[in-house]
Amino acid sequence: MIVVVPVDPPVDGLACRSLAAADVVSEAEAADLYRAAAADAVSAVAMSGGELLVNYRDDETLPDSVSVGDPETACRSMIEDALADLEDVRFERQVGSTPSARIGNTVTHLLEREDASSVAVLEPTAALIRRTEIDGVAMSMRRHEVVLGPDGAGSNYLSAFSEPIDFADAYEQPTLSRLARRGVDAGHSVGFAPTVPTIADERGLAATIVAIEAWRAAGRPVPESTAATVDELELETADGRSISRD
Repeated sequence: MIVVVPVDPPVDGLACRSLAAADVVSEAEAADLYRAAAADAVSAVAMSGGELLVNYRDDETLPDSVSVGDPETACRSMIEDALADLEDVRFERQVGSTPSARIGNTVTHLLEREDASSVAVLEPTAALIRRTEIDGVAMSMRRHEVVLGPDGAGSNYLSAFSEPIDFADAYEQPTLSRLARRGVDAGHSVGFAPTVPTIADERGLAATIVAIEAWRAAGRPVPESTAATVDELELETADGRSISRD
């Protein structure tokens, strides 16, 4: 299974901008959290049986309000910081005017032009993802043509396909139900992976912090980069839904 991780350059005002817009953290802190979560996500893929393909945004797909310099270099640097060995990592630029178009173009190309047996798209903000869950999705692809990973808030952190669907507007909210319907409409069997929150918004970040605290208490491994950044920024949650600062 090819695991596509679509990444933005980790710059202020672009990465995890919902967190900054809601005044949960500053734009610079949001970029730090994004960089950390992406590091943990690609590390999990690298440890799994999947083939990692980093799908980066370039100047043509970035908003005019964001100044990045060289987007490819910024994205490659982020992955290089996360992984010791990039020999088996593919880097491809995203093509398309919307998220649905960019993901659809990538998945369809890999399935139809490169004859990939299955393709998973993993959000880089899914800091809690582990290799066992990625390998579990690959196993599920033997029974289902579409496998979706819910984020617990109506969206998905992962979507996997062994056959194409109609990707037009497929990744507009609510993505989970929309993708499930598209899979069924295409005559495919749809399966589901375990729920994993993302740090893309305050609720998901709070859920991620709760999980990190619980895993630490139980003596289980935690996503190292994200846990370290949460500690550094002194982020806490009292109710599991909102963020507080020391």
